[in-house]
Amino acid sequence: MSKFWKDFMKLLGVDLAFSSAYQPQSDGQTKVLNRCLESYLRCMSMDKPLQWVRWLPLAQWWYNSTYHSSIQMSPYEALYGFKPMIHIPYIPGDRNVAAVEELHRDREAMIQSLKANLQAARNRMKQMADIHRTERSFKVGDWVYVKLQPYVQTALKMHRNQKLSPRFYGPFLVLECFGKVAYKLDLPTDALIHHTFHVSLLKPAFGSHQLITPLPKAPRFAYSPRAILDNRVIRMGNKMVSQVLVHWNTLAITEATWENVEDFKLRFLSFHF
Repeated sequence: MSKFWKDFMKLLGVDLAFSSAYQPQSDGQTKVLNRCLESYLRCMSMDKPLQWVRWLPLAQWWYNSTYHSSIQMSPYEALYGFKPMIHIPYIPGDRNVAAVEELHRDREAMIQSLKANLQAARNRMKQMADIHRTERSFKVGDWVYVKLQPYVQTALKMHRNQKLSPRFYGPFLVLECFGKVAYKLDLPTDALIHHTFHVSLLKPAFGSHQLITPLPKAPRFAYSPRAILDNRVIRMGNKMVSQVLVHWNTLAITEATWENVEDFKLRFLSFHF
């Protein structure tokens, strides 16, 4: 990020949360939250298939008034600056009107269901996240191997021997720690990738610290597309995939490659065709 935007955000009082290379999780927090909410509402609609829409405002209130460990308070308190009203449990028989009694009874039953469903959704999201989570940490001076995806580092073009390409490169020296999740590595001066990596992409190096697997040279993402020459649709596995024939800058037209349209658009957002 440029110095202009850093200073601009600082003046606005915005605390920037930078993401590290090849670690899209930090940019996908909204998606994770949406999956949690979907699980929450799914449980609710299963319990009350004909009435769940009626109780949506109550579900929203209960979610926003529940304590969130990430912000150390409820979303309601974070937004308004004070704690939400305390829920007074329903006491059977304290209403004189039968309709009011029934309404409060249904409301209390739904509140208890919402509490249980919200906790179940949180437990499920935590369980799914912990499946592939391994606790590890490094300190300055440690040597580590870094995991890079071959198709990201070398080219968008699929190679026949992609599965046999190296998965880890290095080892490299840890220069700086950013909390416990991101580390700055001492990469070669000619490396065209960012020097900070998420901990999930690193593993400790033991024994000799001699550079065993150097970083791949001349990654394709160093190039930029010049023009789209052709397009086609091919079968890959069980689905049909759209591809475009890309003529790259600094490369001859005879070296044009077929690239998947979806991958190409994600890597070159400003290129229109």
